[in-house]
Amino acid sequence: MLPDLVLGKLTALAVLSPAAAFAALGAFLLLLRTPSERVVSGVVLSSLSISLAASLVVWGSSVLSPYAFLPVELGHWFEASGYAFDVVLLVDRLSATMMVLVSLIALVAGRFSVAYLHREAGFARFFLLLALSSVGMLALVSAGSLDLLFVGWELVGVTSVLLVAFFHERAAPARAALRVYITYRLCDVGLLVGVVLTHEIAGSSRFGEVFGGAAWPGPAAAISASGATALALCLFLAAMGKSAQFPLGSWLPRAMEGPTPSSALFYGAISIHAGVYLMLRAAPVLERSPAASAAVAVVGALTAVHGTLVGRVQADVKSALAYATMSQVGIIFVEIGLGYYRLALLHLFAHACLRCLQMLRAPSALRDAQEIRAAHAGDPLPHLGIASRLLPAPLVRRVYWLALERFHVEALQQRFIAAPCMRLGQAFDRLERRWVAALSGVAEREPGGAVAGSARGERAGAAAPAAVTASAAGAKGARS
Repeated sequence: MLPDLVLGKLTALAVLSPAAAFAALGAFLLLLRTPSERVVSGVVLSSLSISLAASLVVWGSSVLSPYAFLPVELGHWFEASGYAFDVVLLVDRLSATMMVLVSLIALVAGRFSVAYLHREAGFARFFLLLALSSVGMLALVSAGSLDLLFVGWELVGVTSVLLVAFFHERAAPARAALRVYITYRLCDVGLLVGVVLTHEIAGSSRFGEVFGGAAWPGPAAAISASGATALALCLFLAAMGKSAQFPLGSWLPRAMEGPTPSSALFYGAISIHAGVYLMLRAAPVLERSPAASAAVAVVGALTAVHGTLVGRVQADVKSALAYATMSQVGIIFVEIGLGYYRLALLHLFAHACLRCLQMLRAPSALRDAQEIRAAHAGDPLPHLGIASRLLPAPLVRRVYWLALERFHVEALQQRFIAAPCMRLGQAFDRLERRWVAALSGVAEREPGGAVAGSARGERAGAAAPAAVTASAAGAKGARS
C-alpha cells in the first residue's frame, strides 16, 4: 500500500488533470483562434489518460487496504463569517472505484468522439465540455464533504444541459435541454437542503464527521432517526432527478437529442449513476432510517416497471436504450433500499460499461438488426414476450396503449411542472427587462427586437404616422 501522502497527491492529480486541460484549452479559445482538432483532442485525451492512470493506482491501493478511509486536505476555498469551505477529498473503496469508472468512460467516449465529430463545427466546444464534465464528476465521486460534492454535482448538471443543446441551431435540442434544466433545478433543491441539514445536525458536512470514519459502507450514522430520515429523503430527491427515477424521468429520452458520445457518457454511464453514487455514499444514513430505505426501494421498483414497459414500445434505438437504462438504475435503487450496497456498486459498474458500449453502437443498430435477420435466413424471429402468453389479451392491449402514452406521466409533468416553470421564467424575464429599461432610460425591447414600454418607444410610435403622412404627401406632389 502506498503512503497516505502519495495517495492524496494521486487523487488530487486525477481530479486536477482534466481541470488543467479545461483551463488551458478554454484560455486558448478565448485569446487566440481555435486550434486544430488534433491539438484539442490530444490535450483533453492526454489529461484523461493521466487521470485514469492515477485512479487505477489509487484503486489498487484501496483494494489492498479494504478498511482505508483517507481524507485528503487541499486547503480552504474561501472563508466567510466564521465558515470555511474546505476542499477535502476522500479515498476509500467506493470513491476509488468510481474514479476509475469515470475516467475510463470519459476517455473511451472522448476517443470515439475524435472520429464521430470530425469536422463538426462544435468539435472544440464538445471537448471543452467533456473536460469540464470529467472534472465535475471526478470531484463529485472523490469529494470528502457534501459541500464539495454539491459543486461537482452542479458542474455535471451544467455540462449535461449544454451537451443536450449541442446542436442549438435546431429547436428540438433546445427544448429538450430546457426540460432537463427544469428537472435538475427543481430536484437539486433537495441536495442543497441536505447540505444545510448536515451542518445543522452534525455541525459539519464532512463525510467522516456526518457518516462516521469507518470504511464504506460503514455502520449506521450517529444521528437521530428523524434527522436521518429528513436528510436521506432530501438527498434522494436530488438522486431521483439526476438518475431519472419515476415520476421525474421524462427528461431522459429527450436528452438523446445530444451527440451520441455525450449520450453514452452522461445518460448511459456517468451522470445517470450520479444519484446512485449519492445514495451509496449516504448508506450510513439509510441504515439509520428504515423509512427512507423503503422509499428508495419502492421508487426504484416503480421506475423499473415503468421503464421496462415503456421501453418495449419505442421505435428508435436511443429511446429504447434510455428507458432500459432507467429500468436498470431503478433496480440498483431497489438493491440500495434493501441494503445490498456492494451488489449495487458492482451492478453500477457493469451497467455503466454495458450502456456506454450500447450507446456508442447505437448508430449501427440498423445494421445489427439486418445482420440478425440475415442470420435467421428468412425464418421468423423467436418470440421473446412472456406477458402476451400469460395475461388476457384485453389487458395486454390496454397496457400496450398505456406504454405508448408513457402512462401519461410526461403529459402531467408538462402541465403541472414544465409549463408553470416556463410561465414563471417568462414573467421574471419581462419584469427584469422593464426594470432595466426604467433604470437605464433606454427603450425596453422584446425578445424579438421590438421596442415596447418606454417613452422613447412611444415617441417613435407616435412619430411613425406623421412620417408616413409626409412621405405620402411628397409622393403625391411628385406625381402632380
